[in-house]
Amino acid sequence: MYAKVIVDVPAKQTNRAFDYFVPEAMREWVAVGSRVGVPFGPRKLQGFVVELHQRSDIDPGKVKPIEEVMDLYPPLTPDLVALAHWISQTYLCNEITALQAMIPGALKAKYERHVAAADTSVILPNGQHVLLLPVQQEIIRFVREKGSVEMGALFQKFSSSGAEIKQLIEEGLLIEMQMIKDRMAAKKVLTVFPPDEPERLLEWERELPARAGKQKEVLLYLAEHPYPIKLTELLNELGISASTVKSLADKGWLTIKEVEVFRDPYAQRKFNRTEPLPLMPEQQQVFGKIAQAVTNREHRVFLLHGVTGSGKTEVYLQSIQTCLDQGREAIVLVPEISLTPQMVERFKGRFGDLVAVLHSRLSHGERYDEWRKIMLKQVRVVIGARSAIFAPFTQIGLIIIDEEHESSYKQEESPKYHARDVAVARASQHDAAVVLGSATPSLESMYGTLPVSAPAVRQQAETVEVQSLPLFDDAESASDTPAVQRVKKDRVRFELLTMHNRVEGRPLPKVQIIDMREELRNGNRSMFSRGLYKAIEERLHKKEQIVLLLNRRGYSTFVMCRTCGYVAQCPHCDISLTYHQSSRAIRCHYCGYAERELTVCPSCSSEHIRHFGTGTQRVEEELSKLFPGIRVIRMDVDTTTEKGSHEKWLTMFRNRQADVLLGTQMVAKGLDFPHVTLVGALAADTVLNLPDFRAAERTFQLLTQVAGRAGRHELPGEVFVQTYAPEHYSIISASRHDYASFMEREMTLRKLHEYPPFHRLILITMSHEQIPLLMRTAEALAGRLKELAKELHPLPVEILGPVASPIARIKDRYRFQCMIKYRGEATISGLVRRAVSAFEDMEKQHKLTISVDVDPQVLM
Repeated sequence: MYAKVIVDVPAKQTNRAFDYFVPEAMREWVAVGSRVGVPFGPRKLQGFVVELHQRSDIDPGKVKPIEEVMDLYPPLTPDLVALAHWISQTYLCNEITALQAMIPGALKAKYERHVAAADTSVILPNGQHVLLLPVQQEIIRFVREKGSVEMGALFQKFSSSGAEIKQLIEEGLLIEMQMIKDRMAAKKVLTVFPPDEPERLLEWERELPARAGKQKEVLLYLAEHPYPIKLTELLNELGISASTVKSLADKGWLTIKEVEVFRDPYAQRKFNRTEPLPLMPEQQQVFGKIAQAVTNREHRVFLLHGVTGSGKTEVYLQSIQTCLDQGREAIVLVPEISLTPQMVERFKGRFGDLVAVLHSRLSHGERYDEWRKIMLKQVRVVIGARSAIFAPFTQIGLIIIDEEHESSYKQEESPKYHARDVAVARASQHDAAVVLGSATPSLESMYGTLPVSAPAVRQQAETVEVQSLPLFDDAESASDTPAVQRVKKDRVRFELLTMHNRVEGRPLPKVQIIDMREELRNGNRSMFSRGLYKAIEERLHKKEQIVLLLNRRGYSTFVMCRTCGYVAQCPHCDISLTYHQSSRAIRCHYCGYAERELTVCPSCSSEHIRHFGTGTQRVEEELSKLFPGIRVIRMDVDTTTEKGSHEKWLTMFRNRQADVLLGTQMVAKGLDFPHVTLVGALAADTVLNLPDFRAAERTFQLLTQVAGRAGRHELPGEVFVQTYAPEHYSIISASRHDYASFMEREMTLRKLHEYPPFHRLILITMSHEQIPLLMRTAEALAGRLKELAKELHPLPVEILGPVASPIARIKDRYRFQCMIKYRGEATISGLVRRAVSAFEDMEKQHKLTISVDVDPQVLM
């Protein structure tokens, strides 16, 4: 039997499957998705089995055998292997990169150089044995005792004998080899096991002398609790030492052995069990359609447009229950920023131990163990951030993507996949339903549905076809497996489901737009408008709670000398430094560079240094000045780095230990607090002024989402939106909770300027430390793209650039970009691959980086 293996070398030359012979002893263990150790040139590498065949097209004498099967069960299912190929074709990345994205970090290979002692001594040509120095004899004894030793550890142990070690390797007395290690192992704990007949413990207790009181105590405790217990728990419970228990084990009365345990991030949390809630008519209608698709095993994609507070989560929960009743599994994706303890509690409270949670705030060990629970089929529901879409389920019935509009579902490093589109592709392999939920759906998703109510949009929908899934080349690769081909063919349009009303008929909050230009003209230079100031005062008096949004962390956004105009810039990036009051430092939010705060201008030596702009730290300080005694919780990247910090701050706010929750966009999503009656967006223009065609859409989404935090329960809500652009359509539409009018206006502009969803984009970014080489390469690549694009004539393909990126330098590397605009029907991936591959040698020789981003979410 032969296996086709993708090896762990992310390069163009190795971006294909290599044939390996499967030894007889391994045939029961090797399957599609297995992780294997294989010889590759002089090295041993990790690889993934992607196909199995009885024959190979290569001369059998030249096919090397697989050396190692690394897992008892394959870490990847056959459908995930097929999906990895789909991702590599769609997002123009190496297949090994896609495969590696699907496994937890603990399983990503760590390569170590080891040495082992040769079986025999080495004899020279003249028949004499090699004479060894005493230190060399000691080295060989040490290695032989250990079996094999990592090279670095050997040099550390014999730090002054590097030459002697080298000689032993050259003469064959030490054999050098490469070993593949996992980055994380299963956790094991010492566990005490009582005997199979617990009543004997009392007999043995009577046999012990009176002076063995501690041992008697152990036997009596285990007789009363006759089940395995962790050794540490037993020691803590009885206040004894390990030697006491070991003495009993030496007598054969107890057994102590290592037992594999799961690291449970929620072991200390108790989740109260919840029952399904009665559904409102709109919820019932939506649930009925989803449940029908799940029950009938239909691959359908639903776009659930429900206003904030309309009860989407309860629809998700009851839909998942329907899925579980069918004996199938469910995946729920939530943006990392919204994956709050409150969200986890809702799912754990309904489904208990059937739920695994995957997100970046877990330790590596916790993430690995949650993944292992999925592999071992101990759970049937996964809730997690973007990468949870790769959970190794085999019977998926439902995939839910909450807040589907969030740009964080697009991965910014390779493979640059969009979790929404991967979810639709994966669901097609399982005949599963997909629910995309949002109060503010992305225009791409909304446009992929059946015609909607806005007349202008309907007219556009009739004339322009928009792909709702990433595009494939029309010709199927000869190497495509049936599963991959099936992903390609099973494209569906999205079906729109709507929930216009909040649960129990609660009203949406009243929104006031505050023109900060008018405030300034009237003499108010504060960061708080008069209206918002008064509203905060009222809420504090009523003991109600407030959420304040400012999407800028730090104290001030830049530091400037008022004498000469000098602005503190990062020396490694083309970006100004942000002042942080808590550490009294100015920092770069791109590369992490920091220096002490400026007191004297480095340019003109003036002391007239001023902090301009406002960040969350400054707002926190100002609140304390204006409202003495106010209790503020600030949530941003700076205050939520420690493990458990999210949960700590939100629990404090829920328990009403604070009056104000102040933060960046992380306070705008997924939070539901009954006493929040006031929301303030302090600077609604923050996102609006970015050089990005999605700026208006993101502004509308952020304002709508944060407004939805107010008045979600019995108490009515009020929202203040402070802006210097009160006439902008995104802000007006958000204040009216009017998605349709925003979409109609934005769609008109997108069509006019040929942006998504009417055209698709590919962004190619090049970076290098030297501008001349970078510019020459960028111009050559753009020229190559334009030349190849002629082959697609008359299909509309436009090559823009090269131009300097909006942030032209990051981490001492200058950046240029080209953009490809094209209509959905153009076959473009082959063109881009051919163009970029021509510069691969230059990438290696000159450390040039070329990054390809299909359907980019960020253009910076």
